[in-house]
Amino acid sequence: MTNFIPIFPLDIVVFPGEILNLHIFEDQYKQLIKDCHSLNKPFGIPTVIQDTKSEMGCLVQIDQIAQTYDGGEMDIRTRGLKVFRILEVINDIPDKIYKGAIVNYPANSIFPQPLLMPPIMDLVRELHHLLNVSKKFGRNDEELISYDIAHHVGFSIAEEIELMALTNEPHRLQYISNHLNKIIPIVSGTEKLKERIQLNGHFKELKGFNL
Repeated sequence: MTNFIPIFPLDIVVFPGEILNLHIFEDQYKQLIKDCHSLNKPFGIPTVIQDTKSEMGCLVQIDQIAQTYDGGEMDIRTRGLKVFRILEVINDIPDKIYKGAIVNYPANSIFPQPLLMPPIMDLVRELHHLLNVSKKFGRNDEELISYDIAHHVGFSIAEEIELMALTNEPHRLQYISNHLNKIIPIVSGTEKLKERIQLNGHFKELKGFNL
């Protein structure tokens, strides 16, 4: 399926199912939100990285305009729908000051993997323990999908874009698992280094070696 959508480029990655609250203050995007809300149509958020628009993005639906301010600024609640790939950017839309794009929607497997996810969640919790982070995901491990945890495993924006480009849930979970298995030893080593630094200058009770 290929169609035209208004686009709102941002330096974040939005995943399907994600709830995103935005404060809208620029004129072009105030117009975009008003148009999409009045017509009950979604818009696209392509990710901007290093001042360059990625070809990947997420279609989002406006669930609510939570507040409108005197100057026309708005607080809105949105929800990620599905991943798209930009085929062509449309810079000039008649009577509009925002841009759009011709996009398609890659076939995407988003089914939970009850055998694959629990060991990955063990790694997520190990990472969070090392970082002294507490995060509840609201569902049993077996019911979670990659998009539910992608923002919570220490990915860079570039890595999140790479994850978004994967259209198979087991492949996304393998990508997350590989990342966690790489980063956890680094974080663990950093914590041990901090402990060693903090011990410097303290009286140490150490057993000597008979060599």
